[in-house]
Formats: sequence, C-alpha cells, structure tokens
Amino acid sequence: MPGKNFVLRTDPQETAAVVDAAVGDLARRLALQLLQPPHGPVPRGSSPQESSPQGQARALALLHLLDHLQKATERLQQEAAGAAARAGAGYPQLGSACGMTRQGARRRWPGLFHHTDEAPMEHPMMTTPARPFDVLLVEDDMADALLIEEALSERGARNLVQVTDGVAALEHLRAPDSVRPDLIVLDLNMPRMNGRDLLRILKNDEAFQTIPVVVLTTSSAPDDVVGAYSGHANAYVTKPVNLDEFEKAVQSIDAFYLDTATRPRS
Repeated sequence: MPGKNFVLRTDPQETAAVVDAAVGDLARRLALQLLQPPHGPVPRGSSPQESSPQGQARALALLHLLDHLQKATERLQQEAAGAAARAGAGYPQLGSACGMTRQGARRRWPGLFHHTDEAPMEHPMMTTPARPFDVLLVEDDMADALLIEEALSERGARNLVQVTDGVAALEHLRAPDSVRPDLIVLDLNMPRMNGRDLLRILKNDEAFQTIPVVVLTTSSAPDDVVGAYSGHANAYVTKPVNLDEFEKAVQSIDAFYLDTATRPRS
C-alpha cells in the first residue's frame, strides 16, 4: 500500500488501464505537436494507413515520445522514491508501491538510505557511522556475498573487500598497500584454505590477532561452533535461511562491532 493513511481506489489492473489511456492520449497529442502537419492537426482518433508516409511518421513520432516519457517516468520515480524514503518509507513499502519485492526495490534504487545526511535509515535503531568502515568479507558464495554487501550498504558507507578463500584473504591482508580492516566476516567452508585454518593463522599473528573476526556460516554443527571459539573467533553466527532474517543478522554484526564495541587502535 502507498501509506498507512491512504488507500488506492483501484486495483493494479484498473490503475494500469487509467494510466495507459492518459499516457497514450498525452503521447499522441505531443507527437502531433512535434510533427507540425502542414494541413493542421489530424483529428483525434483518425488512423492513417500504416503503409502511408503520414502513418509511418505518426507511429515513429509516437514511439519517440513514448521513449522519452519512459525516461521521464524513471527520473520521476527516482525522485518519488527519495521523497518517500525521507518521509520514513523503507524498501518494503517502496517495493509494494511498484509491484516488486523488497530486494527488487533495493536493486532499482540502491543506496537510497544513506545518500544524504538527512536520509533516514530503513532500520533507524542502527546509527550511521561517522566514517566509512573497512570490512573484509571472506566468502566464496557469490549470492551470499551480494546479500551481505546489500545489508551493509543500508547501514552506511562501507569499504567492502570480498575474497573467496583464506589464501586470497592473507594475500590481501599482507599486501603493502592494503588497509587494515575494522572487521573480518568469515565463512568456514571454502576452497584452497578454509575458514578454520585462516582463523587459526589470524589469531596467531600479532599483526592481525586484534581484528574482530565473526564467523558467518551455514553450519550449526556443535563441533564447528566449539572449534571456532577455540580458535578465538569473536562471534559465531549461523546464516538464517529467511532473507530478511539474514539481512538483520548481518546488520546486527555490523552494528555491534563497528558502532557499539570499542575497537583497538590500528
């Protein structure tokens, strides 16, 4: 629904019919103005033969106008989405208003909740950090990596580096020009070097052992949980199956380690 206090009087099909009629009438009138026919405007409803030069010109002019109307609509939608966000709407409400999912709305209007200082957060209980944080994500599942990136982006500016295994993580951390991450989010099951081995190396290296490491994995096996904490992981989180719960879990990790907890100086 568009809002808590306003209800559309039409269903989607009725709305589409009204809009199609109005936009079609507007496009035809604008096309006639652009064509400037020498013998005056063609009466509304007249239909020259498709094979005639006049019919071809009118059809192409209409197509041209509809293309520009589509682009104008996209620009106006962007402005309307920003206005709705500033008024307190979140991605679920934006998606519902446009007949798409929350994830679809986020993909269509990315970064809507942190593009200005005044923009509200979708989850207002989580504060926007004062500076961009550096997060190293060690994750070989591209779908999960994308979800994590999207969840973090709603919390504020993040310098996110993603690698797909422990070997790549160590190469990144040890590179001379690499920035020391504020947080490492670590999967367990990966090729070449898994998360267990990487965790052991990090926590035995004086250069990296104070960086918070949160294990985020699909496994809830007791041996994996005990093994991670025995390896001095700072937290162990099992990936929720539900997308909304997955997003909230990632944002909770981010909120605690980057906002609430006191971090050691680099």
